[in-house]
Amino acid sequence: MIQFKNVTKSYRLGQHRKVVLDRASFEIPTGRSMAVIGRNGAGKSSLLRLIAGSSLPDSGRIRRNGLRVSWPLGFAGSFHGALSGRENVRFACRIYGESIKAVSEYVEAFAELGEHFDMPVSTYSSGMKARLAFGLSMAMEFDVYLVDEITSVGDKIFRERCEEAFAHRRRIADVIMVSHSVSTIKKFCDFGCVLENGGIEFYDSVGDAVVAYEGKL
Repeated sequence: MIQFKNVTKSYRLGQHRKVVLDRASFEIPTGRSMAVIGRNGAGKSSLLRLIAGSSLPDSGRIRRNGLRVSWPLGFAGSFHGALSGRENVRFACRIYGESIKAVSEYVEAFAELGEHFDMPVSTYSSGMKARLAFGLSMAMEFDVYLVDEITSVGDKIFRERCEEAFAHRRRIADVIMVSHSVSTIKKFCDFGCVLENGGIEFYDSVGDAVVAYEGKL
């Protein structure tokens, strides 16, 4: 399981600080998939980055207890712009101890970036970066996949390929998902949480989480 112990996270928003979590303690169990629900700006994506470890809390501790957790699918913020897509993939492989050859071949075929795969990521469109990030995520096996609205990436054929690859991974992994689509979170998740004003509330079903969220609007 993933454990948060007295975690506080905030960020500057104009002249004020937006609090995402305020001394929050909770556990996210394994063997289940969770929907993260909240208003725009509530900090849903920030929560995913905390879980991934790509963002650190202001205070408190986060333990993943040996679980391999993906970066948010489609999140390209960790790519080095001066490096090519291929070079970024190689770098990720070294960090995660994966086969450079196998992963590079998978990502090159999946993302369909063509000659751009060997061009600097700084030249990519946002859609190209998302394709690279999704392909890299699917090329590696994680215990928990973090998903932030990734189902909207690319054209219809590419989205279908993404869903097929993601469905294969979900057979052996959990999902923590942010999406504004109720049908999407009900499709992929079996319980949920609601972020609101620095607090987080958990519900044993996605339906209950949606009802609770709508009651706060």
